[in-house]
Amino acid sequence: VQLVESGGGLVHPGESLNLSCVASGFTNRPYGMYWHRQAPGKARELVAAITGADDSTRYADSVQGRFLISRDDAKYTVYLQMNNLQPEDTAMYYCKVQNYGVPYWGRGTRVTVSS
Repeated sequence: VQLVESGGGLVHPGESLNLSCVASGFTNRPYGMYWHRQAPGKARELVAAITGADDSTRYADSVQGRFLISRDDAKYTVYLQMNNLQPEDTAMYYCKVQNYGVPYWGRGTRVTVSS
């Protein structure tokens, strides 16, 4: 199993980024796919989740209305569309896949929002 994130970068406040995470090695549709982030000196936090057969989504309050999580099962990929980025969104963003109760993590992609 391998998770590889991409799409991070340096942007200005108000701009957008679309993160991708390709999950390889799974033989079934994973139950849950998640995006977490960790800012320097802070704990890792859940940003967005998409779970279950009905693709229920939930978001951290700080990104509600700005971020959108989606998945493409044919590509084993989960996306995070991030709009109106702010400096407080600066962090390393990690993809996580939960399958049969086992979490799998990617290595992360860095997002920096600065003027």
